[in-house]
Amino acid sequence: VQLQAFGGGLAQVGGSLRLSCVASGSVRDYYAIGWFRQAPGKAREAVSCIGMYDGVIHYADSVKGRSTISKDNAKNTVVLQMNRLVPEDTAVYYCTASRMWGRLCQSQQDEWGQGTKVTVSS
Repeated sequence: VQLQAFGGGLAQVGGSLRLSCVASGSVRDYYAIGWFRQAPGKAREAVSCIGMYDGVIHYADSVKGRSTISKDNAKNTVVLQMNRLVPEDTAVYYCTASRMWGRLCQSQQDEWGQGTKVTVSS
């Protein structure tokens, strides 16, 4: 499967961003699509993932309550809406896909997109 991420850029503290991941290829072979991020000098971390067949969702504590992940199976698209942005959201965001049924946002993802940079400033 190929994963294309869209929507990164510059945002202000307290603002919003919408990240889209478009999957192509053997999408049906994958259970979940999600988002990871890596901030400068920090380890990569899971942000949010969604099961494409059952709609089960996982959010990292750092974004829970101010982010929403959604899917459009017909368009093979997953969207992450992030609100009330904080400087700590600054990172490169990666769209990922996993074949492992029933698990979300595990560190071992099967596919990684190219990443899109998000910078949150005041």
